[in-house]
Amino acid sequence: MPKLLAFIAAVMLCASPATSQDWPSRPVTVVVPFAPGSTPDVAARMVAERLHAKLGQPFVIENKPGASGNLGTGSIARAEPDGHTIGVSIVGPLALNTLLFATMPYDPKTELAPVTVLASQPSVLVVSKDLGVRSTGELVALLKRDASKLNFGSIGNGSLSHLAVEAIALKSGARPVHIPYNGSPAAVTALLRGDVHMAVLPASSVVPQAEAGQIVLLAVTAARRSALLPDLPTLAEAGIAGVEVDSWIGLVAPARTSPAVLTKLEREVRQVLAEPGIREKLKVQYMEPVGNTSQDFRALLDTELERWGPVIRANNIKLGQ
Repeated sequence: MPKLLAFIAAVMLCASPATSQDWPSRPVTVVVPFAPGSTPDVAARMVAERLHAKLGQPFVIENKPGASGNLGTGSIARAEPDGHTIGVSIVGPLALNTLLFATMPYDPKTELAPVTVLASQPSVLVVSKDLGVRSTGELVALLKRDASKLNFGSIGNGSLSHLAVEAIALKSGARPVHIPYNGSPAAVTALLRGDVHMAVLPASSVVPQAEAGQIVLLAVTAARRSALLPDLPTLAEAGIAGVEVDSWIGLVAPARTSPAVLTKLEREVRQVLAEPGIREKLKVQYMEPVGNTSQDFRALLDTELERWGPVIRANNIKLGQ
């Protein structure tokens, strides 16, 4: 009997979840469900490099774009929950796609563990210089007067870029025509050509062109003014209350990952985000570090669903039909 008990104890020890002391014990895969060079990819690589230096194991980026982020994010959900596969994703695959797609290959609420938000980037309401608009108030007046002749570009159907303008249009009682593009560069090119009249796009994709006088920035879409663009008013300050768009990038893991590992991962990443060198690198990309708690991250996901659900339903926006 003593030998049997010892054997059972040994088996249970081997089968026990990974602890923070023995993680990571080998290279960690960081899945990014978007292409190399995308904003989530840039943020992931910055953090992965520092985690490698701090924890002594490589953190290897694996890009898996496709299906509006569902492909790569789903692979995180299905990965072995041992802490050696984690991922970086955004609001669509982590929340909004459940409202946009008839079926999902994973359940973000039950199959993913939010760890922390790495960074956020201000989005900007921007118009073509040929539109003759120089303020949000002027744009709203134009929308109310002649919306049928106006259109807007976005970085894809169902993206925050799309939903943000739809929300602004709802506030204005207008229905401009939506023209989706495959990413920010194509949408910016359309603005420069005058193919589209307006858009809500990440700051990094539009500030250089605005500084060159090629397009006009009207407002940031976050709840507060951005320290990176302090002279731009918020939408609320410009007269459009209740439309807040925060383009954030979050770190997640498979849901059944050991709590000890998740706690250590959260702690280490938050320390990385507090480093002056990382903060400066993010600033160059018009990103601001966040580093909130896993509980705050989960609450943010619920808030995003509450915020964008009415806009999605009002405009009958569907993907993957």
